Amino acid sequence: METLREILAPDFLLRNAVAICVVIGLLAPLLGSFLLLRRIVFVGVALPQISSTGVAFALSMHIWSGHGDSLHDVPEQYLALGGSLLFTLVFLVFLVVSARKNSSLFEARIGTAYILAMAASILLLAKCPTAERGWLNLLKGEIVAVSDQDLWLTLITFGTMTALLLVFRKEFLLIAFDREMAVTLRKKVWLWETLFFLILGLMISVAVLSVGPLVTFGFLLLPALIAHIFSRNMLQFTLFSCLIGGLGGFGGFFLAYKWDLPVGPTAVSLLGIIYIFGLLTRTVLFKSRPS
Repeated sequence: METLREILAPDFLLRNAVAICVVIGLLAPLLGSFLLLRRIVFVGVALPQISSTGVAFALSMHIWSGHGDSLHDVPEQYLALGGSLLFTLVFLVFLVVSARKNSSLFEARIGTAYILAMAASILLLAKCPTAERGWLNLLKGEIVAVSDQDLWLTLITFGTMTALLLVFRKEFLLIAFDREMAVTLRKKVWLWETLFFLILGLMISVAVLSVGPLVTFGFLLLPALIAHIFSRNMLQFTLFSCLIGGLGGFGGFFLAYKWDLPVGPTAVSLLGIIYIFGLLTRTVLFKSRPS
């Protein structure tokens, strides 16, 4: 209880880290539930990696332009944000075009993009140790170092994008469940898909810069998978996803702070344990039902 009181104290030194864990934990699963419904979960894996490749490109750009290992003229935070958004938007164009074609190779192309992005990141950073250290810190998710500016950027972006998801949820759900029906009803499918992927890209770009790609993907997918085990309707699915994510974010920080562990991996591991426990519970309950 002493640890809990310390974390909840108004003057707690790492209050930004607690806040960002809870915010991303609460709101990212809502986006993840749409990815799960649309059966494009792998997009949630590839997009954080491509966003981090944009960061690698921006941080190492001075090396490849022939300026050596000199200091950046632009603050690294702005460079990272610009590179992340640039690569994310390019990938979003690719997603929209691929989705319109409705190709059976869609998942294969996403996987190819993920592999190429990882390889490109390593090559971009090969000549710049300083950028490599910054990129590795990004991958680990330096949540305890979240600044006020990062927190506000995350709050504003996630709040705005979540509002759009809720306002246009009927259109997004129709496309997720039955794209052909949406076309038959003369819905502007390409417009709603473009808006959805734009929301996806902006949320992931900001989340990657705040907590790293590992934590971003973990909170996109795992709470939705856990909620899917116990939900009986769409409302329960979305509410349980957000609730599990929020509790997982706070619980992960609590355990990491108490046992002196990295916050991001601890929170993701906690959600993974809950998911495994949920699967086992469902299996036991299913077998115990009378046939």
